[in-house]
Amino acid sequence: MAVSGLLFLAVLLLAILYLTRKVLRNRNHSAALLKQLPHFRPLPSVPILGSAHLFLDTTPDGVLRTMVDCHHRYGKNLVLQELCNEFKLVTSDPHVMEQVIQAKTIIKPNYYRFLHPWVGFSSVVANGTHWINRRKLINPGFHFKMLQDFLGTMQTQTDILVAKLAPLADGSKDIDVYGPLRHCAMDIICETAMGVRLECQSNPKVRFVEATEALMDLIFKRIFNPVLANDTLYRFTNAGRQHTAVLQIMHQFTSAVIRERMKRPTRPARDEENRTCKMTFLDLLLESRLDADEPLSDDEIRGEVDTFMFAGHETVASCISFALYYLSRHADVQQRLYDEIVAVYGTRETRSTELTFASLQDLKYTELVIKETLRLNPSVPMIGRLSAGDMAIDGITIPAGTEVMLNVYAMQNDPDYYPDADQFRPERFAEEPKPFTYLPFSTGIRVCIGQRFAMMEMKTLLVKLLSRYRLLPCEEQNALQVKADLTLKPFRGAFIKIAERL
Repeated sequence: MAVSGLLFLAVLLLAILYLTRKVLRNRNHSAALLKQLPHFRPLPSVPILGSAHLFLDTTPDGVLRTMVDCHHRYGKNLVLQELCNEFKLVTSDPHVMEQVIQAKTIIKPNYYRFLHPWVGFSSVVANGTHWINRRKLINPGFHFKMLQDFLGTMQTQTDILVAKLAPLADGSKDIDVYGPLRHCAMDIICETAMGVRLECQSNPKVRFVEATEALMDLIFKRIFNPVLANDTLYRFTNAGRQHTAVLQIMHQFTSAVIRERMKRPTRPARDEENRTCKMTFLDLLLESRLDADEPLSDDEIRGEVDTFMFAGHETVASCISFALYYLSRHADVQQRLYDEIVAVYGTRETRSTELTFASLQDLKYTELVIKETLRLNPSVPMIGRLSAGDMAIDGITIPAGTEVMLNVYAMQNDPDYYPDADQFRPERFAEEPKPFTYLPFSTGIRVCIGQRFAMMEMKTLLVKLLSRYRLLPCEEQNALQVKADLTLKPFRGAFIKIAERL
């Protein structure tokens, strides 16, 4: 007993010494960097736990609101200490963001490893030459000519959505538009980018949609919980077991989409002089097996499909849900948008009117509405980067391995850059915003590949919905709440009332 007791004390002492050394080293490194970066301020912290005591708000948008509050209290440029006083830089300053984004080497932060079981090393998490090669492969799937071909599907699926809402258009009951919009957007992304019709709107109990919501929540919780962050420990927790079950649902779903597409010829008919004419995103991935020097494996293809099916439906549905909610509460903005639709299409009824790529470009005010919605609620509220040793801020090299978080949400809601920042005012985008103060699709070489696709889809949805229905505000008990994990979305739905236009 005496020997085992002494052994235990020895191990405990070594653990304490190791922890003490690590804490002191991290705090010293943080202090040294702060001396070089006078515009950055440290958040209050304690040994070992860092700044964890600041983040006790467990509400759906608690972490994001806490970060915004920290910026208000301590400044735009912060040093945040985590467990064992590991530190990261957090900024809502566009001047700093510009320098971080323009770093020569782009590496995603460490927490992106939590995405690997879901999307593997797909384009959203890939770095370096791996990302460059993958981006070259999928770029043709979002070529201008492809977007024109997609418009017919967008109109058809949006018409189905409009018809499904008709029985609810008596102007008296609050309805949640977020769920129907997610199923509509899922049908659009699957048919356009994957070449497969899923008919989610006819069968709304598609488990993939709910599974993505659950998985995002599980991944987000891992980022802020050191126990859940450990892969070995995570497997034995309830969250880990739930993660495995949800992941199985999603992989089965996307594998089914791929199998459905593979039932048709691998090489669809196309114009050899214009490779983009009839090739969908999934076609390009499958064809890489035949043409590429390093063909994609089944898991790599599934990872890219998972990425685009999620990004292609959730972000669009969230943005349009937010937009409809704001329009329901700003009758003047809604009327101006409706007037533009009538002016462009020359009719109050667009059900039989064919929307064209050119006519959508004429919807200038509609685009302002979408931009203002994305300013208030950027799809990705925070963007992460990891310094590779060649990142510099104000001439100071940021040590390799340092995480830098770009708080896009705080910046885009900062009155220093947008007067009356909490107000919904689309006309503010009549003039271009100052550089790097508006980043809903990121920017630089890692800019969102699907932003033109998303803008076209969102315009189509607004045109069809606004030409058929008037939007009225919901009751106060259903006022909008947001959920902020890796993306920003409505919490428990986005409620409005709708009424048929006379």
